[in-house]
Amino acid sequence: MLKGKKIGVVITGSHCTLEKAMIQLKELKKQGAELFPIISSSMFLDTRFGKGSHWIEEIKEITQKPVISGVVEAEPIGPNKFLDILIVIPCTGNTLAKLANAITDNGALMAIKAHLRNNRPVVLAVSTNDGLSQNASNIARLITHRNIFFVPFGQDNPQGKPFSLVANLDKVLPTIEKALSKNQVQPILIEYKAKND
Repeated sequence: MLKGKKIGVVITGSHCTLEKAMIQLKELKKQGAELFPIISSSMFLDTRFGKGSHWIEEIKEITQKPVISGVVEAEPIGPNKFLDILIVIPCTGNTLAKLANAITDNGALMAIKAHLRNNRPVVLAVSTNDGLSQNASNIARLITHRNIFFVPFGQDNPQGKPFSLVANLDKVLPTIEKALSKNQVQPILIEYKAKND
């Protein structure tokens, strides 16, 4: 179903999720999709999960495309209308908050905004420590937004991090397939196995 589809892949700085996100990019490529990578500025940072340059090179290798990182580079996504769908994987709380409040201050947000103006679907794979606190209202706002769809998510560690929400990245493919026909995969809310089970 994804063969020949042009998918914008926005990668933001939930660095602890990047390894799993790369697996999904490889799977999308395997399914025949053409991937167009866009990164937020936080992807240039070196963290305990790896150097920014390492992740950027891996993204380039998987997609076989140069990465888009700036507002000016991302803006043509709108008028050129060349993407069928766009996924934000992972989608940080920072990105959620900016998107919910119409803030466009980097290439990642510009790509999302430019794509949405074409009445085409955007998929969000949330990964945020404040999904059930400060960002709860932003998630609620985005769930009701036309053309925004969510990879099913839940509390990844309710005892240790009770406000944290993380998408189940194994559900990326079915979410994209549903979103291409403007439908939300169900259920949106999932339960992870407790860490101490």
